[in-house]
Amino acid sequence: MQPWALISPTSRGIGLEVARRLLKTTEIPIVATARKDLDKTREQLLTGFDNVKEDRLHVLKLDVLDESSIAEAATTCSQLFPKKDNYLHLGFVLTGLLFPEKSPTKIDYNEALLTFQTNTLGPLMMLKHFDSFLPRKSTALASLQDLPNQAVWATMSARVGSISDNRLGGWYSYRASKAGVNQITKTFDNHLRIKSDDKAIAIALHPGTVKTGLSHEFWGNVQEDKLFSAEFSAEKLLDVIRSRRLEDRGKCWDWKGEEVPP
Repeated sequence: MQPWALISPTSRGIGLEVARRLLKTTEIPIVATARKDLDKTREQLLTGFDNVKEDRLHVLKLDVLDESSIAEAATTCSQLFPKKDNYLHLGFVLTGLLFPEKSPTKIDYNEALLTFQTNTLGPLMMLKHFDSFLPRKSTALASLQDLPNQAVWATMSARVGSISDNRLGGWYSYRASKAGVNQITKTFDNHLRIKSDDKAIAIALHPGTVKTGLSHEFWGNVQEDKLFSAEFSAEKLLDVIRSRRLEDRGKCWDWKGEEVPP
């Protein structure tokens, strides 16, 4: 069985750098997604790489706000990687949107709805359409250098999604949407326990504060040594994924490999 990886989205930020690092450090085929400008995304992904085989990187259109585009991307993946001969070894869903409501009066219905659609429902629809690509109990996993022993489905969460760690309040829709991600992760991992046993796990990830558009407004409030580049964050998150053991499944892990409490 041949493994492959899925990273969504990859047009910028952490997703772009995760895909680039996998291109650099592994040999597995990669499916990268973007909502638009696929040629530009492909160019960004391949900048600095001279010897990537043509059939190793596939850039597909996918918008987590549009289930039909998720379904179409999954159909394309089934053609690229027939399930009888291939399996999904790494799945990254790295969507994020933040409207920082500092008080209840600042909550806007449409912004809150978009937050949940992007941060929670989008990842939920992704696992709906890509679950079937993950290995089953009977799947013979490949031995892969610089990759985890089992398949991993990883979804972007955040420390502020932790209910027990919520001491400051605010950010109502973002906190709730990421708490939802953690619940979805646990529920999906329970499904994988039955379907895949020790062949696949689901985890959530907290990348820290990263220099992306999501956090731009707050850079000035973060200590310099706690404000990370997207390249650094991608490297650390891949380190976390590689070091996960079976007992780590269903939980949220930060960039240091420490558990974020529920």
